[in-house]
Amino acid sequence: MTAIDPSRLATRTLSPKQIVSVVRAGQTPQIALWDGAVSSGKTFASLLALLLGVAEAPDTGLIVIVGKTLQTIERNVITPLQDPASFGRAMSAQVHHTAGSNTATILGRKVWLVGANDVRAEDRIRGATVALAYVDEATLVPHSFWMMLLSRLRVPGAKLYATTNPDGPAHWMMKDFIRRGLEVGLVRFQFRLEDNPTLEPTYVERLRNQYTGLWYRRFILGEWCLAEGACFDMWDPDRHVVRQLPAIRRWIALGIDYGTTNPFAALALGLGADNVLYLGHEWRWDSKQQHRQLTDAQYSERLRAWLKTIGVHPQWTIVDPSAASFVTQLHQDGLTPAAGDNAVLDGIRTVASLLGRDRLKVHASCTGFINEIPGYSWDPDKAAKGEDAPIKADDHSLDAARYAVHTTQSAWRSDLREAA
Repeated sequence: MTAIDPSRLATRTLSPKQIVSVVRAGQTPQIALWDGAVSSGKTFASLLALLLGVAEAPDTGLIVIVGKTLQTIERNVITPLQDPASFGRAMSAQVHHTAGSNTATILGRKVWLVGANDVRAEDRIRGATVALAYVDEATLVPHSFWMMLLSRLRVPGAKLYATTNPDGPAHWMMKDFIRRGLEVGLVRFQFRLEDNPTLEPTYVERLRNQYTGLWYRRFILGEWCLAEGACFDMWDPDRHVVRQLPAIRRWIALGIDYGTTNPFAALALGLGADNVLYLGHEWRWDSKQQHRQLTDAQYSERLRAWLKTIGVHPQWTIVDPSAASFVTQLHQDGLTPAAGDNAVLDGIRTVASLLGRDRLKVHASCTGFINEIPGYSWDPDKAAKGEDAPIKADDHSLDAARYAVHTTQSAWRSDLREAA
């Protein structure tokens, strides 16, 4: 197949780093990795390389695009490739995909879309022969899947292209591949914000303000740094605790962390007239302090009575996803609970970003949350193994708040964006 001229692929201006990475990707021994800051142009450059790779891929063997889920592949890879503003009308018209399908057609080649959310994903490529693989957010796929995918590159000239944001220094990607680049046939392209020539200065400034602490170092500076110390190192009671709530435009959610022997915690999340989110009310039951455990029915009854007393009618009731029996009880009592999004790391990042930008504040009556947040810390033992995880202790109100805030992003994000 005739190679595509890289200079004719994109309709937007490319930085020298992007051009070099696209050209060199096709010359790599086997693996090309784009990593670095968010919005730094690494994904766009990798997609250019993907188009060239599809055009030049051996006729034998599969072409696969891998991501955490099919939905993330559609959002991060397929939709951008179909954007004529980025790749031109003629090129974007060569990318065909039906939403929900596990295949696409790119430049006339059939491409398989593979979600790799857990180790079971290995079965989806076991026995396959792969000519070209593209992995979106490589650090989020299981290590075992990555190794299986490498073993499938059995066609002469087969290549693997991958993108990722930085993780911890003990992550297998850094430890086993980036540090051993030449040894394992990997070429790395490290991007910073200045490598994306399309970014407006105001957007860059807003982006820098959205991340704090660990997230700032990884997603803005592009560092592979350790998750250590406090998870919410930006927490400042003088900034974040209020003694009087403003007018609340709407109560968005009630977040619930269910416990029997452990404390039960519920926090009400509202959107203020000032377009700031507020954790405005908290209800807790600690069976150890009260010397009495409550049943699901009793929890539901007391919770509903408390909401009536404070005059809060939340749009959503977001519950600890492991509390199946309590969810059933709430349904029986006429409520419509939804399972909380329990992606812990993403939830911590969402809350941290809001606190860092002063877009989330807490009423002084939410003493469980206020007492828990200063000591909520990264687990050093897990960090040493390449995992980012908080120490699971004294986090019940924090979990309830995380469920309420992170799960309902679609309900408040536009309001906060308009106020920015």
